[in-house]
Amino acid sequence: MVGPVSREPGGTPDVVVVGGGAAGLSLAYRLVETGVASVTVVEPPDGPARPAERTWCYWDQGDGDGHGGGDAAFDEAVTATWPLLRVHGPDGSPLTVDPAPARYRMVRSTAFERLVHARLERSPGGRVLRATADSVCDVPGGAEVRCTAADGRTLTLRSRYVFDSRPLRVLPPARTRLLQHFRGWFVRTRTDRFDPAVADLMDFRVPQPRHGLAFGYVLPLAPDRALVEYTEFSRTPLTTAAYDAALGHYAREVLRLGEFTMDTAEQGVIPMTDARFPRRVGAAVFRIGTAGGATRPATGYTFAAVQRHSRAIAAALRDGHGSVPAPHGRRALAMDAVLLRALDTGRIDGPAFFTGLFRRTPPQRLLRFLDGATSIREEWGIGLRTPVGPMLRTALEVPFLPRRPHPAPGTGESPR
Repeated sequence: MVGPVSREPGGTPDVVVVGGGAAGLSLAYRLVETGVASVTVVEPPDGPARPAERTWCYWDQGDGDGHGGGDAAFDEAVTATWPLLRVHGPDGSPLTVDPAPARYRMVRSTAFERLVHARLERSPGGRVLRATADSVCDVPGGAEVRCTAADGRTLTLRSRYVFDSRPLRVLPPARTRLLQHFRGWFVRTRTDRFDPAVADLMDFRVPQPRHGLAFGYVLPLAPDRALVEYTEFSRTPLTTAAYDAALGHYAREVLRLGEFTMDTAEQGVIPMTDARFPRRVGAAVFRIGTAGGATRPATGYTFAAVQRHSRAIAAALRDGHGSVPAPHGRRALAMDAVLLRALDTGRIDGPAFFTGLFRRTPPQRLLRFLDGATSIREEWGIGLRTPVGPMLRTALEVPFLPRRPHPAPGTGESPR
């Protein structure tokens, strides 16, 4: 059970958050913004242990109500927004949808860090500590984090609770595990090639792998600038050279960008698995983010779930009458387990499946479905628009499949 925090004087925080990525910073922001708890965020010092800049995307109503996981307080960290979404089917046919009032939004990690750090600095109970977390464990009355500072000193932090967002070294056993792996280029074209009002979520006009699926992803930042990405859902990541070859083909042969330059690149690997991620690993130690099961197994969407989960944790600490809730409901996870298995076995055609969802489902409902926020009635209607035979066969099979261990992939964060 999570009890209410008590505001202690002095330097001992109520909560220590390990890791300064999307999950750790979002939770820290939520706790200090609502005044629920004092917080120390432990982030790696500058150097190779500190991750490169990343991109996070989500959709929001734009009024701060949290649909899709956003918050009006994060507006200054938003790099770009798109009112329209587009999918290109395998046959090349485009489908553009308007999910109004929702808009697709991009947040860059550097801007998000700057915003949250500034908020922590303004709060008497907020602090950022640049150190490498070496161990986390329970101690009487709370938890302890042992760290190594940049100058080599050993530091020990104690708090009522610890929320750990560090990537897992070993994934929990699962029946199915795919990887969402990607590489993106921030490109600048010689002439205007992009429509800044339209985000291409899935462009299946790329060669498909023998196992899984592949698609392009284009987020325009200006008529002559965009993030152009190549993504696969499959079992094994590619080499950087292979990603660059696929991106080059997509940019030149499919998008026909003409002459362009690549400013920066980003790359990552996300587990797509029906593993059961433990949220509690000690009496006072909890996992959050991808390590705590926040990544939606069948889509890789994470940022929205992180925001909802952060709000729920803050409410649990405030009220002190329940355990930390799960990032996703059991029904959503059960559906994802079936979809992952159907994709992994090849029983359904991935490009046709996702293109069909966009063609046959109202945009607002589809976004809620991808985010795990639909009702059972809405999910039933969506399910009837999928390949019923293969999905039913898979649903009957999944409960009897054994869970097997899988190695953890290289770390990364989904742009979604």
